Amino acid sequence: MQASDQAGSISCPCGSGDELALCCGHYHAGTPAPSAERLMRSRYSAYVLGLIDYLKATTLPVQQAALDLESMRQWSANSIWLGLEIEQSTVLGGKPEHALVSFIARWHDSEGDHAHHERSAFVQRNGRWYFIDPTVPLKAGRNDPCPCESGEKFKKCCAPFI
Repeated sequence: MQASDQAGSISCPCGSGDELALCCGHYHAGTPAPSAERLMRSRYSAYVLGLIDYLKATTLPVQQAALDLESMRQWSANSIWLGLEIEQSTVLGGKPEHALVSFIARWHDSEGDHAHHERSAFVQRNGRWYFIDPTVPLKAGRNDPCPCESGEKFKKCCAPFI
């Protein structure tokens, strides 16, 4: 998926058309993504590049310990990534701010070509956007404090996006 231009720089895997260093590369290096869509793009690029630590760090902190990092590493390494299409990105507002990003990720592996369509939820906390992983249960009741640490009740914060 990594294509080079005439100057030898690497095109960003997210499909923006920009150089990796000017696109998702600086998010991978620690700069917070300015929007949920940019975070989604940088997470796709992280799968392409095998940056599993970045994927962990950009998942809601309360979910990070439950991630299957070895499975993520294997999927990343054993796939030929074919592209990302962002269908819609919607900022929902609120405190904390939430967003939804609909996308299609395409890859090829030993079983053939695949396309994964998803509408992912994101929450912004302390100036950073985080992916709310639907495969990792959030252990909170409706009236419990929200796991994103917003200070809100779960039912009024992240629950509607899970």
